Amino acid sequence: MTVDPRAALDRFVAALEAHYSAVVSRQGEDDPAVDDAYDVLADAFEVYDDALGTVHGEATPFYLAEEDEDDDDFDEDVEDGDDESDDAEGGWTGDDEYDEVETAR
Repeated sequence: MTVDPRAALDRFVAALEAHYSAVVSRQGEDDPAVDDAYDVLADAFEVYDDALGTVHGEATPFYLAEEDEDDDDFDEDVEDGDDESDDAEGGWTGDDEYDEVETAR
């Protein structure tokens, strides 16, 4: 079954809006609503990217970082006071004026 790229884009944009709303109304550092919105956003992005590739032979210039078992070790290192500059979620660190984004191409 092929997903319509336009419908996938609409879902992706809605997921971006929902994620933003969850972030700005966060109820504490470990708010499950933010985690849920993150998961929905990641899924919507993958569906859109796949639909775009299947129907039009194109890709977005983004990728989702793979979560690995080392994320738990990273969290422990940060709690122990190690100064890690990489973000555990694979996103931008904010340490540099411009963080580079790896592309799918």
